[in-house]
Amino acid sequence: MIGYVTVGTNDFPRAVEFYEKLFGSLGATRIFENENGVIWTNGPMSPGFGVMKPFNGQPATFGNGTMIAIVMDTKANVDKFYKLAISLGATDDGPPGQRSDAFYAAYFRDFDGNKIAPFYMS
Repeated sequence: MIGYVTVGTNDFPRAVEFYEKLFGSLGATRIFENENGVIWTNGPMSPGFGVMKPFNGQPATFGNGTMIAIVMDTKANVDKFYKLAISLGATDDGPPGQRSDAFYAAYFRDFDGNKIAPFYMS
C-alpha cells in the first residue's frame, strides 16, 4: 500500500550519513538521490524511506503524532536496529520490548526529531 515515506532534515549530509548506515544494515540501497534528497529501499516493489530538504525552503519540523514504523523479521533485529540508531546519534523514545502479545517494538527519534519504530509482529 505505501510506496515510500520521507522525513525532512535541517542537516542533509548528517541525515544521509545516519540513514545510509541505518538502512544499509538492512541491505537497503539508494533508488533515488539528488542534492535535495535520498530514498532507500530493499527492492523496486518494496516501500522506500527518504530524507529530504523541505521543498518549500522552510526549516524541517517533525510531525507531532507522526511515526514511521519499519518492519523487522525478528525481535533480535528490532534490538539490533534500535541499538545501531542510538549509536549513530538517535535518542531513545521507548526501548525495545513487548507492547502486546504479538507486537514487539522500540522507538527512537533522529536528530531532527522524526520518530522511527522498528517492530516485529509474531
